[in-house]
Amino acid sequence: MLRSLARAATTHHSWHHKLAPFSSLSRTSRPPKPTSPFKPDPKNPTANPAAAAALYDEQERIRQLAADDKNPSLDVGPNGRPLFTSAPSFSHLSRNDVRTYFKLTKDSLDAVLPEGLPVGMVNEFQDSMRTALLVRQSFLDLRDNFRRVVDPPMWSSNGKGVKVRKQVVLDGPVSCGKSIALAMLVQWAREEGWLVLYVPKGKEWTHGGFFYKHPQTGLWDTPVQAENVLKDFLKYNESYLKELPCQIFDPIVLGEGAGVGWLKDADSLAIPEGTNLYELVRTGIEQTHAAVGVVVRLRKELSLVKDRPVLIIVDQYNNWFTFSEFEEPVTIRSCRPIHARELTMVKAFRSMMHDDMMVGAFSHSTAVGKLRKELPDVPVDARVMFPRYSLDEAETVCHYYLRYA
Repeated sequence: MLRSLARAATTHHSWHHKLAPFSSLSRTSRPPKPTSPFKPDPKNPTANPAAAAALYDEQERIRQLAADDKNPSLDVGPNGRPLFTSAPSFSHLSRNDVRTYFKLTKDSLDAVLPEGLPVGMVNEFQDSMRTALLVRQSFLDLRDNFRRVVDPPMWSSNGKGVKVRKQVVLDGPVSCGKSIALAMLVQWAREEGWLVLYVPKGKEWTHGGFFYKHPQTGLWDTPVQAENVLKDFLKYNESYLKELPCQIFDPIVLGEGAGVGWLKDADSLAIPEGTNLYELVRTGIEQTHAAVGVVVRLRKELSLVKDRPVLIIVDQYNNWFTFSEFEEPVTIRSCRPIHARELTMVKAFRSMMHDDMMVGAFSHSTAVGKLRKELPDVPVDARVMFPRYSLDEAETVCHYYLRYA
């Protein structure tokens, strides 16, 4: 957060064959993290006086913050404006709430984002010892873009049409808030009753686990990732999926299971009429040979859902346009790196050349290569630059941190 403020001040004026698990073949061991001399021993917190003092200060600050929350006279930000918004949800936020903080609770976040919180949001909460997020105009613009897609306005207040994008790629400097904006968008869309497929860590689709080349497609299947995606999708959307019938009944193509090889005498799985999307997803979770095929089928089914808006949100989207961690043996002594577009799941979800709502964000902290400006399978006008803090936003953030420091 403090690094973001420094950047804001300086940039304000510029707007196969069966293979063993790859992780066991080529991952390098990382050195252990150094232990802090100030970290208290949980069994004996008083053993280290410096650690005990730090722990006491932290607990005292938490108590002080809790007491301050009960005192409305302290809710004062820059220029006498309220520091916190009174809006009850992201749906109620308006321009009047920009540069105020929206209070959240850990329980509500865990409920609406069971896939996990982005690292930037976790760090924000740890640094401030509060679960609150700054309301930024850039987030409201992103939210209102998709709101207009579903509910187009009859006219524009300024007499000019607002450009609406069904597909958006967020780009911008490191730590400018793209991942937090995506997580806020997920919460807003779910509050509105939308069906959201949220991928908080797109890099995981291209790294780790088993990978097998499917002889029918020539693409590489990653069954471990497929099972995880289906489990995450089910966590919040289970009740919705039970109401949505499958509309495609072609058999699911089976592949190799995670570490168990092929099924004998079976290369496809029938989908009976009357199956709903919940049952389809459960099939992919319970049958490892069907996991990748179900993820591919789910992508097609989501395009056919008409009962409620569907939004696909992918963080670390840039990792789907570079080489994966996987390699294919070419000779005894050489291997060929496998590009992300050769992975079955990535190929099914990466493209934005369709009529579905989809937003992806570049994560420069996980970047594995520089991308050209025009990306394959992405509309030319889809990329939107997400800004660092303006000076006004930075002022609010400084006030927030210093007031509650």
